[in-house]
Amino acid sequence: MKTLRTPLARARGLGSAKSGTEHWWLSRLTSLALVPLTLWFVISVIGHLDASWIEMRAWLSSPWPAVLMILTVGVTFHHAASGLQVVIEDYVHHELAKTFAIIAVKFLCLLLAVAGIFSVLKIAFGG
Repeated sequence: MKTLRTPLARARGLGSAKSGTEHWWLSRLTSLALVPLTLWFVISVIGHLDASWIEMRAWLSSPWPAVLMILTVGVTFHHAASGLQVVIEDYVHHELAKTFAIIAVKFLCLLLAVAGIFSVLKIAFGG
C-alpha cells in the first residue's frame, strides 16, 4: 500500500517536535542567567577568601547573598539536568537505558539542588 506520509511522519515513538523548542529556550535562558550569577559567585568567593566561618555565616545570613546563592544553586542544577538530558538523548540509543539515565540524572540534580538550597537556608537562618 502506498502512503503519502514521509518516513519521518511514519517514525514511531519519537513524539512531537513541539517540546524541543521549549527545551532549547530554557537551556538558553538558564545559561544566560548563569552568567551574572556565576560572576557574582566568583567575585564573592574571592572577596571572602580570608574570611572566617563566622564572617561567612554573617555574610550568607544577609538577604541578598542568601537569595542569590539559592538562585545560583537552583539554576545551575536545572541547567546541568537539561544539558545532560540532551547528551543522553543524543548518545544513548537503547530506549530503556535512555529513560533510566534521564530519570537518574534528573533525580540526582534535584537531590543536589535541594541539598544545596537547604544548606544555604540552614546557614542563613543560623542553623
